[in-house]
Amino acid sequence: MRRVSSPARIPPASSRWLSALALLSLVLLSGCSAFSRAVREGDGAAKERHWAEAEAAYLRALAADPEASEITVKLRAVRKEWGAEVYQEAGAAHASGDLPSATKLLVRVLELDPDHDGARALLAQTLEARVGVALGLLKEEKLQDARAELDAVLAVAPDHANARKGVDAVQVAWAKRFFASADTLEKAGKLGNALVAYVRADQERVGATAARERAEAVRQRLRDEVAFLVVAAPVEDNAQAPDVAQRLSAGRLAAALPTKLPLKVVTEAPPGRVGVKLDLSLERVLPLKAVEDSQRSKRYLAGNRSVPNPKRGEYEKKLLETERTLEGVERKQAAVLREYLKAQVELGTLRDAAERCREREKRDCREAIQECGEEARDAKSPGKMPSECDPERCSGQCTQDEGLMVQKAKATRVLEVAVQAALDKAELQRSEVQRNRDAVFREPITVEEPMYSDFVYDVQLHRLTVTATVTAVMRDLLTPQQVAAPNTQDYAVLHEDLAHKGYDRYGVLADPVQLRNELELRVDAGDKAVADVAKHVKERFDVYRGKRVQDARRGMVRPGAEDVVETAVRALLLTADAPPQDILQPVARARGLTKPEALLGVGQ
Repeated sequence: MRRVSSPARIPPASSRWLSALALLSLVLLSGCSAFSRAVREGDGAAKERHWAEAEAAYLRALAADPEASEITVKLRAVRKEWGAEVYQEAGAAHASGDLPSATKLLVRVLELDPDHDGARALLAQTLEARVGVALGLLKEEKLQDARAELDAVLAVAPDHANARKGVDAVQVAWAKRFFASADTLEKAGKLGNALVAYVRADQERVGATAARERAEAVRQRLRDEVAFLVVAAPVEDNAQAPDVAQRLSAGRLAAALPTKLPLKVVTEAPPGRVGVKLDLSLERVLPLKAVEDSQRSKRYLAGNRSVPNPKRGEYEKKLLETERTLEGVERKQAAVLREYLKAQVELGTLRDAAERCREREKRDCREAIQECGEEARDAKSPGKMPSECDPERCSGQCTQDEGLMVQKAKATRVLEVAVQAALDKAELQRSEVQRNRDAVFREPITVEEPMYSDFVYDVQLHRLTVTATVTAVMRDLLTPQQVAAPNTQDYAVLHEDLAHKGYDRYGVLADPVQLRNELELRVDAGDKAVADVAKHVKERFDVYRGKRVQDARRGMVRPGAEDVVETAVRALLLTADAPPQDILQPVARARGLTKPEALLGVGQ
């Protein structure tokens, strides 16, 4: 009989390799399927001249196989044909005069076919034509449309020389237009709007007009218009101190006020102006000298002395603690040892009792075996076990004694471990005690420490005080008939210095008195008084400008209106030290200012 051969078995490793190969083949086939499908779609779209669909299909094919050079060639050919069609459309648009559409189409042609020389040349002609259109609009004063055309040209060709020149010309035209508008507004008395227009003209093209100089002049006129006047009368010197009265003059007061704000100190003011009339009188100047005697002490080194060594005391304290700990450890060790010895004695007693019980059990068992043998020999009925042959007579008599002995042996072993642990702990503690004892013996009993003493010496405190009494009366210029209460303040300037003799032995160096000159303190008192007066004037000015700022804020719902701009510009000049942004920014946006701070003459 012929045996049928069984199919060959594939080893597990070979099976895994075949599975991986099949999976790779499946992936390649699927990739090739996607690649082939994209190529077929691209070829079909190219035959029907559907260039966008053909380009998308070829791009999908390249995504599946980036190394397919033939697809790259096909894609380049499609884009070239597509660019040729777009170029025809661009030529038609250029011929019809639709220059914006022609520009977009020509840019698209160069994106599809960068080597298209005709498109590049036609694009240059189109851009030049658009620049010509922009210059024509500029001549017609259509500045916004001209700027839009030039920006479109620069968006395509940022380095286009004629377009850049055209932009410069448009900026100059804008600057001149704003300058003319500002001049008209200035002549009409609308100084706030004129200032905004001058600033806008200067920002459009710096130097194209005299806008910056005119803006500074208008700004100064506005500052004079909204200025808060301080009419300072000559100081009444009742103290007969001209040096102090001179520090209260109008010039010194003007120097103490902020320079950025329209605050003016004058001697006379026209009627109807906002401000205050300030009358100052110097009542008295009182210098006062005083000397106060007191004592101070200086610590010096008087010698050395022997004192107990604190470090040794710490070591002794630590040694005492370790010795007391050792005593406790030894007491516990002795107690554990006593328990262990007692357990050993009890274990010996139980062991002796168990031995005696075993001897007695052996003797009884031998006797039971002998009696069993005799009874078995004398038995009258063979096969029957006599009662003397009971096995219980040879076992079970010493079970309780042996159980007690085993329990006691276990307890003894536990106590033995405890004794060993106590011995080890005691040994460690003895070593610690010895280390502390050695540390104590290494430290000396006494050490030397410095001994200080205090040297008391006399000092004199010299104090010079100059007090200037000034009376200030502020009257509102708009309501001169109102009775103002005088405000009298004392302004004291103090300087003091210590003086004493020198004692070289104790390290006290001589310190002679060095007081400032009385004339210097008188000047300082006058400066302190004028600074306080300037502070009160500034408070009155803050109230005035706060009202103007509130009026300007109420008009911010329409920040481009002429009346609102007039009010806002004046409020901004009054707040030049910290202009409110909720007024400055809306006005700047409404009037097209790129640098709003230029209204205040900052950052031009």
